[in-house]
Parts: sequence; C-alpha cells; structure tokens
Amino acid sequence: MASESKASDAPSVGVVVPAYAPDVLTLEQYVGEIRATFDSVTVRVELDAPRQAHVDRLSESVDELNVSTTRRGKGGAIMDGFDALADTHDLLAFADADGSVPAASLHDVVRQVAEGTADVSIASRRHPASHIVDHQTVVRRFLGDAFARAARWMLPTQCRDYQCGAKAVSSAAWSAIGHHCYEPGFAWDLEFVSVAGSLGYEIAEVPVDWEDHPDSTVDPLTTSVELATALVDVKRRTDAIAESPRYHDVQATTDSTLMKLGADDDGD
Repeated sequence: MASESKASDAPSVGVVVPAYAPDVLTLEQYVGEIRATFDSVTVRVELDAPRQAHVDRLSESVDELNVSTTRRGKGGAIMDGFDALADTHDLLAFADADGSVPAASLHDVVRQVAEGTADVSIASRRHPASHIVDHQTVVRRFLGDAFARAARWMLPTQCRDYQCGAKAVSSAAWSAIGHHCYEPGFAWDLEFVSVAGSLGYEIAEVPVDWEDHPDSTVDPLTTSVELATALVDVKRRTDAIAESPRYHDVQATTDSTLMKLGADDDGD
C-alpha cells in the first residue's frame, strides 16, 4: 500500500527502484526512508532475475514489486516502471537501489518538477554544491569524468553529470520523452537526458549528498565500453529528433540549469 498523503495538495509521486542482485536489507531501509520523506508516494521495485527468497521478503516491504525472470537492464526496468505508474501519478522518479543518493536528496530532485522549476530534474555529483560522502575509486572517477566530457562534446544538451542515479520527470513529459527511449542498460540515463533536451524540456541539475558503494554489481570497464557504444547511438537518435519535420518548431535545451538550494530547501 502506498504511503498516506501528509498534505492534500501534494502531487502523487511514483518512485521506481531498479534492482538486480540487491542487498535486500539496504534496499528495504532505503524504501522506508523514501516513504518517510515524501508526502504522497508509491515505491515500485523492478526486480530482475531474483532469488525467490528476495521476492518473498520484498513482497512484504515495498508498495509494488514487479519481478522479471530475465535481466532487463537498468533502463528496461525503469521504463517498465515509469510506464506502469504514469497514468496514476503526477510525477515519476527513479533512484538506484544501493541508496547512493539519500532520500532527502531524492526529494530535492523531485521537488524541482513538483514546483514547476523544470520539466526534468537530475541529481548531480559534479554540482559545485554537492557533498560527496565517500568518493569512487580513482579508476571509476577517471572513467566517469572522461565519459562526461565526451557526452558534453557530442550531445546537444550540456550537463555536468548525466549518470548520477536519481532523476525525476512529470508524467506528462514522460509520455513524450519515453517514446524516444530505447537503451536497456546503464546508458539509459544518458539517453533520457539527451532526448529530454532535444525535445526542449527544461533540465534542472540538482546538488546532492552522494556516497559510493564499492560492492555495486556495476563493472567500471565493461560499463564504460557499453556507455561509449551507446553514446554514438544516442547522438544519432537525438540528431534525428532535431532533423525531424515533426519537431522543427522545438527549441532544444542546450544547457542544464544548476539549481542552488537555499537554507530552507533541505527536503523537510
């Protein structure tokens, strides 16, 4: 059951958490923190190729659990979750299952869309105001920085951090953006941001607290190869949007807006 609304005018938020071989205790704690932080929220866990013990346990502790017997990939899981929640929720968000972006920071990301500051809001580890609790390894940081520079050079929308694991979008905007999203894996974040910018949606880049989880199932080298390959495909697809007669009147978003959260903007 979704959390009860604490304010009658609060927009309903559907949060998707894609999970593959998660630490179940960490995931349960994170879901509880999200539910305690938001006014009106449904947390839907998209669980890929799980053990039955994980299914049994999470069925008792999350609002909605959708199980896939195969590994869809991060992007595939998020898109399935967004599509399932879009008709019944005003806003959509996703967060990585390891809780690297805490619930309070996820709330800051979602609030930009809820308050109409932007159509799309993305967490950013590279925002000047972000607080990195525990840094990635040197290799991960080097690969991440190199990829971010390459993406800024190739893609129509400039962001500091395309890949940080928390993003939000209005359900109405998702109906347009989702039509152009195809990436099933980790490159989905990149595609989502690039498509949103190509369609002219405002993008807010939001500072967050962030903590690396070295026990992640993500392999930095294989993921880097996947992202580099996908970057070419994403550029081709977003170039097609820009060249399409259907969108000739659309003014693409060239830069994200770096949000500066005030003293009162702490997610309370």
